[in-house]
Amino acid sequence: MSTSLSRRDFLRAGAVAGAGLTLAVTLPSCTGAPEQPAGPPFVPNAWIRVGTDGSVTLVVDRSEMGQGVYTALPMLLAEELDVPWATVRVEQSGAGKEYYNARFPSQVTGGSMSVASSWLPLREAGARARAMLVSAAATAWSADPSECRTENGVVTHPPTRRRLKYGELVTRAAALPVPEKVTLKEPRDFRIIGTSTPRIDLADKVRGTAVFGVDVRVPGMLTGVVARSPVFGGIATGWDEAAALRVPGVRKVVRLSSGVAVLADGYWAARQGREALKVVWDEGPGVRLNSEGMRQEMAALAKRPGHVARTEGTGTLARGTRLAALYEAPYLAHACMEPMNATAHVEATQCTVWAPTQYQCGMALGGGVQEVAARITGLDLAKVTVHTTFLGGGFGRRAMQDFVVDAVEASKAAGAPVQVMFSREDDIQHDFYRPPTYAQFAASLGDDGMPTSLTARVVCPSIMASSFGAPKSAFDDSTVEGIANLPYQIPNLRIEAFQPEWEVPLGFWRSVGSSQNGFVLESFMDELAAAAGHDPVDYRKALLAAKPRHLAVLTLAAEKAGWGSPLPEGRARGVAVLESFSSYVAEVAEVSLNADRTVRVHRVVAAVDCGTVVNPAIVAAQVESAIVYGLTAALHGRITIDRGRVAQSNFHDYPLLRMREMPVVEVHIVPSSEAPTGIGEPGTPPIAPAVANALFTLTGQRIRTLPIGAVPA
Repeated sequence: MSTSLSRRDFLRAGAVAGAGLTLAVTLPSCTGAPEQPAGPPFVPNAWIRVGTDGSVTLVVDRSEMGQGVYTALPMLLAEELDVPWATVRVEQSGAGKEYYNARFPSQVTGGSMSVASSWLPLREAGARARAMLVSAAATAWSADPSECRTENGVVTHPPTRRRLKYGELVTRAAALPVPEKVTLKEPRDFRIIGTSTPRIDLADKVRGTAVFGVDVRVPGMLTGVVARSPVFGGIATGWDEAAALRVPGVRKVVRLSSGVAVLADGYWAARQGREALKVVWDEGPGVRLNSEGMRQEMAALAKRPGHVARTEGTGTLARGTRLAALYEAPYLAHACMEPMNATAHVEATQCTVWAPTQYQCGMALGGGVQEVAARITGLDLAKVTVHTTFLGGGFGRRAMQDFVVDAVEASKAAGAPVQVMFSREDDIQHDFYRPPTYAQFAASLGDDGMPTSLTARVVCPSIMASSFGAPKSAFDDSTVEGIANLPYQIPNLRIEAFQPEWEVPLGFWRSVGSSQNGFVLESFMDELAAAAGHDPVDYRKALLAAKPRHLAVLTLAAEKAGWGSPLPEGRARGVAVLESFSSYVAEVAEVSLNADRTVRVHRVVAAVDCGTVVNPAIVAAQVESAIVYGLTAALHGRITIDRGRVAQSNFHDYPLLRMREMPVVEVHIVPSSEAPTGIGEPGTPPIAPAVANALFTLTGQRIRTLPIGAVPA
């Protein structure tokens, strides 16, 4: 994107040019290719467009929130289409069924599924387009297609040395039928897949030309700030509209399903208008909630019979040495760097939404942006246009629709485009939180120190019941994710789960149930190793004899970390290994204590097996990012509830990891020929137990409650 065009000018020009602002824009490469093809392009499917000038536009149907889909997904298409990477342009898709996730019948970016679910569909899309171009060339030459080859956007006929560029074949190829079956490249022939191809989105982000949700501007747009109940489930019963309207710049006050919105010419006026409202709230039953009372309810639940999530053997504790431990993890907020926002323009016959969203359309989770906007406006889905901007962090938070509902309702009420903005306080106090966990573990050890039985009683509210309308009686697997699928060979197992019901809204948080349950399971396994007098790595290896992929990452991480080698005085190592989202990650953390006995993490060595790697640099970056996110939670993260209110409000009392706290991170990838699996989330679960286990080696004290904070002397 040219540096001579500012972000604001670009948006303003786009808005004037047509009905609404189209953010599904082409991001040209630096090759100087013309902006517009000379004639109708070749569009064999929803993801590929080849112009008569040879330009190649590859459409990305997932949301770019820093995880690299603007690069990884086009790499799949470009590989099979056989075009030079330097000529590739990328375009953000709209919303539509053609972009539904192959594993999840909706257009959703989450669950670490982007590359995994696109591995075959996008490669096949590229291969089909290539086959059609080859057929077009063969027809032009009266040759057998099997004699033709492709390379760098050119079809060749080696026997006669004839060549035709893709752009020259567009018209002929467009008239051909799309083949049902195609032959994909063998991995040995990959030229793009498997390389650390530079990311397409970075340059625009560095230059400030990348368009995030907060950057959207539409002519006549008002800015909305919503007064929401400070108590979960509260309802507004009165407010001073006249006082808000006296604030310069305030234009309207409208009631929304989430509260009362003040609409103004800009954010500050809207914010001041909200303060002037002086809303009176009926706080409802949620006011009874407080963190300590909720903990007591969880403890009481753990004494009752629960849902049996897994059982092996007798499911009871055997004779021998017995150990028991209680682990606890708190509510967590997402704390995305870009606060929640969305812009909507509701008109009589159409609705346009610009949103940094993870969920464009489909009913798998109750409805995406398109369905929500259609429901509010009464319009057909076809009349709702969704423009996906860049996301300033997602982590599961932007799969929710509350900020979109606010924008659409406000625009409908105002009869004008409205951009709803959350403040940082709004964001932290009105999130969809990671649920808390209360987990009681017990195990019996045989004469050799190996576990003969293990029981777990896990208390955790249900995300699906809280936020997605699942029956409260239905069991939510995420409550025991990371525990019920434990890989260790233990003859007798019984995992029970309990799902309390509270008004606190819940949502998916990076790595979901594994984020807290990984801490629980891997901390307890370390306790068993210590009780048996075994090395933690060797102990795990013995129990993972039938799990080669777990073994491989554990062995590699331990080797690269120098497990067992001397460390400087005052330092220790800890280890954890987990599978989540079908990927395997082991991490070794090297820690010490500061003078105030807070934790200093010096180095983290991670080994990952995520199947075939499309872009090694992106894999490494995602593991590094997941470690930062998980380490933030391990050392600092805690949301507490007082009288139905979130006690935390901003980064002063909900701190994120600081630069000075960041460890050196090394990422090592296990070579694999398996299909790609998830990578955005699997690096998060092992970091908390790896740090906690290192602290035990260092201090002799077990960390069983998060966040870790200062370690008692």
